[in-house]
Amino acid sequence: MPKKTPKIDELNVLEAAADMADLARQIAHHDAAYHQKDAPEISDAAYDALRNRYRALLVAFPHLAPVNDPEQRVGVAPAAGFTKVAHVVPMLSLANAFSDDDVAEFATRIRRFLNLPENETLEFVAEPKIDGLSCSLRYEQGALVVAATRGDGTTGENITANIMTMKDVPKKLTAPFPDSVEIRGEIYMNRDDFIKLNKQREASGEQIFANPRNAAAGSVRQLDSTITASRPLKFFGYALGERVTGDAEQQALRKTIAHWGFKLNEPSRLCKTVDDILDYYHDIESKRHALPFDIDGVVYKLNRFDWQERLGFVSRSPRWAIAHKFAAEQAETKLNNIHIQVGRTGALTPVAELEPVTVGGVVVSRATLHNEDEIARKDIRVGDIVRIQRAGDVIPQVIGVDEKRRAKNSTPFVMPTHCPECGSLAIREEGMAVRRCTGGLICPAQAVEHLRHFTSRTAFNIEGFGEQRVHELWQDKIIQSPADIFRLKNHRATLETREGWGEKSVEKLLAAIEARRTISLDRFIYALGIRQVGEATAKLLARHYHSLDAWRDAMVAAQDTESAARHDLESIDQIGALMARDIVGFFAEPHNIQVLDDLASELTIESHQKPDTHNSPLAGKTIVFTGTLETMSRAEAKAKAENLGAKVAGSVSAKTDYVVVGADAGSKADKARALGVNVLDEHKWAALLATL
Repeated sequence: MPKKTPKIDELNVLEAAADMADLARQIAHHDAAYHQKDAPEISDAAYDALRNRYRALLVAFPHLAPVNDPEQRVGVAPAAGFTKVAHVVPMLSLANAFSDDDVAEFATRIRRFLNLPENETLEFVAEPKIDGLSCSLRYEQGALVVAATRGDGTTGENITANIMTMKDVPKKLTAPFPDSVEIRGEIYMNRDDFIKLNKQREASGEQIFANPRNAAAGSVRQLDSTITASRPLKFFGYALGERVTGDAEQQALRKTIAHWGFKLNEPSRLCKTVDDILDYYHDIESKRHALPFDIDGVVYKLNRFDWQERLGFVSRSPRWAIAHKFAAEQAETKLNNIHIQVGRTGALTPVAELEPVTVGGVVVSRATLHNEDEIARKDIRVGDIVRIQRAGDVIPQVIGVDEKRRAKNSTPFVMPTHCPECGSLAIREEGMAVRRCTGGLICPAQAVEHLRHFTSRTAFNIEGFGEQRVHELWQDKIIQSPADIFRLKNHRATLETREGWGEKSVEKLLAAIEARRTISLDRFIYALGIRQVGEATAKLLARHYHSLDAWRDAMVAAQDTESAARHDLESIDQIGALMARDIVGFFAEPHNIQVLDDLASELTIESHQKPDTHNSPLAGKTIVFTGTLETMSRAEAKAKAENLGAKVAGSVSAKTDYVVVGADAGSKADKARALGVNVLDEHKWAALLATL
């Protein structure tokens, strides 16, 4: 049976702190999936539930807010590949209302804050809440000069080149206009255009988008603006970054924005009472499926700007506006099969194949089941009659089963232990809900993503090898593995005849490839795309093993969990048992060994150069740092030790030469003393460094 979530008033301080830290981690993960990767893993309703639980805990235990407090963050940091744009005025998100009572309380809070009498009219502009990607457009002397995503609220991604391809965005404002103005709005895709785009992608073997919001976000956040230009994107303008017009009200501002050449999110309405607001909400809710675009609720904004300014902001949201979300829509149908879908990162996701049913005006035949824990928790089985919920997402979710109507011969679902795409082992990491394919470089579902990573700036840095080009060459079977990239010169004649290529572009690409035939060991390790091995970990491995052959031999030997090679790997500072399992798992697959052999035949992989530590008394010594250092950071201390030829380990053993202890040192210091290892406090360590 799944563990029941405890009530907040039943938690002690330690339990509450742990719960808040876990929720903050989950929210950060899902924020990145939604805002940065345009690939949400859970429904809006499930995400809102995480947020609401966290907020309730924060109210009860405000002193326990973790460092990564999600209430102090909007979205996520801009992704790599785009230059950054600082917002003059932060782009914040809206608080949510889920019931009529929430809306009434919102109006009451405003009246109380402004100290208004009951007979004072509060006017609100009510608008459809478009399910798209927030965007800021800056105009100078009426001309569009910069376009940016919301990013983390203070800094966004510069997407000017992509926005310039959109017909819906005026490149020049209709006069009169201010010398400088920032228009904020939403990039979206009409439902019919979205369906048409997905049919085209499915026909060409490309991964389809989950919903119009993902399609719009993925289209805008392309490094190649020609891809954006080919997508049917649209834009609604609805606000200003800085109020630079003479408009005194939100309603008047909408008319000004329309005059400048922008389309507005209609139908909107000026409401004078809470009852007016709720009438509008229920009217739009009944008509939402007749609108050409997806909405997931409505937005209410206080009409008067002077009152907006007095109200200001709280945390990550304005006090004068709120989003009223639609309730999830449900239906019942039969679950015919459970299909395992392999994502581009190797995640195995169970998908319900359903008897087609209409949910909220949309015919649904597939629904996400999230992961094997969710299936077990709800005891979902093939042949069951299930309840389907659609809450603004095109792909809905299964929320429950009618066990009374279950067939007597039904059996529990068992998640496969091997990837259905390539047959490689599918591993579920300890503490994680997702099972992942270890096939990596040879798995068809992951191939394009791994090849794109392999050629990326921080890996092999092959200029001109964007995602679209990688996908085209992989689809046509010209490139199937990383080593094929370095054999592209054998296909020169074929490449020159491809549409959109030409002799010069082919020459430039081949030259860029040839320039990358020699690579450092750490960049090579990172380029392999081993799970959990980022740039920092790749450098640790290169520094520890020095050469590709030594690393490879050690990882093969480390397949034995009790071997000295496995203990040596896990002793490297910052590499624990779970990360070691992923690294060793890569070498457990024969096809990955073939990929390494293939690459080694095409490349020169430079061994890691040890620092000159000939005269250093720390050369070859093993040092462990534990506790909090006061005079320098742990990272700086480790770097100094490594530059002097020492090996920094993460665990203490009889082979450890020194353990440097800071404040709050724990079991490592005790173990060192028990083993007779030389223990130095921070001052003695600093004194030792001063003599070198």
